[in-house]
Amino acid sequence: MSDEKVWERQALEHLLLENMKEQRRGRRWRAALRLMTLIVFVGIAINVFDIKLGGQSKLGKHTALVNLQGEIAPNTAASAEAINLALNEAFENPESVGVILRINSPGGSPVQSGIIHDEIIRLRALHPQKPLHVVVEELCASGGYYVAAAADQIFVDKASLVGSIGVIMGGFGVTGLMDKLGIERRVIAAGKNKALLDPFSKEDPKQKAFIQDMILEVHEQFIKVVRDGRGQRLKETPEMFSGLVWNGARSIELGLTDATGTIDSVARDVLKAPNIVDYTTKENLAERVAKRFGAAMGEGATKVLLRNEFLRYGN
Repeated sequence: MSDEKVWERQALEHLLLENMKEQRRGRRWRAALRLMTLIVFVGIAINVFDIKLGGQSKLGKHTALVNLQGEIAPNTAASAEAINLALNEAFENPESVGVILRINSPGGSPVQSGIIHDEIIRLRALHPQKPLHVVVEELCASGGYYVAAAADQIFVDKASLVGSIGVIMGGFGVTGLMDKLGIERRVIAAGKNKALLDPFSKEDPKQKAFIQDMILEVHEQFIKVVRDGRGQRLKETPEMFSGLVWNGARSIELGLTDATGTIDSVARDVLKAPNIVDYTTKENLAERVAKRFGAAMGEGATKVLLRNEFLRYGN
């Protein structure tokens, strides 16, 4: 066989070998791509549909944890809807021996706080063998303490801030500035009190008295909740319901809280179940996308509305 034919044969064999290698590499890449696609799809499915792998009923005896963080308000992680959903799951799991509600909140909506408080009372009555304890981190004030008052016991750090048992409705008035600038307020309303607390109108003593009475009623509701929840443990002072806050050590002395403790110490030493499972409602991918989309749409709508005068039912 001539050298030319040998060279041609070797070149053909080399070409075929490289082609086979390229095909194998292509198959590996396609397999890897399929696997990556499957992993991504499963991850998205778990996130979007909030799939809980394995189920919480197979976790064994444990302490259920629910986190209440930040302002208590609708459409937040600390809304009554989110917190109550988590609390129900925590109480209903037969493997949970007790529930810890970790609170780090400055308060918020009296309505949302009241709904959470009442649901805790209901769940405790429905599951009398399963205690609910609150563990306070940095802050448990106002609506946060309203919620905490429903617990069996409240544990704090000695430097936690607790209290602010009061109600507030704030606003501002700019009529003096408007007079200096020569600005005239024009408002058309049906109902003489429809412009209640309008910052661009002079303060009406009768409206102020009405609001003050309403705030006092809500304050009395708050005080009753605290007295009912704390019972004989409460050592009332003239300033207890004045809106002041106390550190954790002082709050124990006043009977606003019970003892110092952390999530781990309460789970281990009080509930005797050191295994802690977090039941806090997590916002899934679909909800995050919807909220961002809604926020973008709302911003656009606001810009349009601000360019036009419009009739409305609101204040």
